[in-house]
Amino acid sequence: MPPACLVLYLGASALAFLAYAGDKSAARNNARRTPERSLHLLGLIGGWPGALVAQQVLRHKSKKEAFRTVFLATVIVNCGALVYLLMR
Repeated sequence: MPPACLVLYLGASALAFLAYAGDKSAARNNARRTPERSLHLLGLIGGWPGALVAQQVLRHKSKKEAFRTVFLATVIVNCGALVYLLMR
């Protein structure tokens, strides 16, 4: 994997983890939540590994089936795009 891709995935994963943590905290405190669309966008651009870790470690968005279905689709699209770019 090119170093730039690795940096993108690590950075996006860190941002995704922080976004999930912030949303979990907001949910507990009845504060303004992070839109699911934003969480999915972070996963789509390469942050899905961090989002997956956050779902497991923080137990956030891990049981909501509709969310998990869209999340899985973002992972598939991201991985497909990565494979396509690496094969070129």
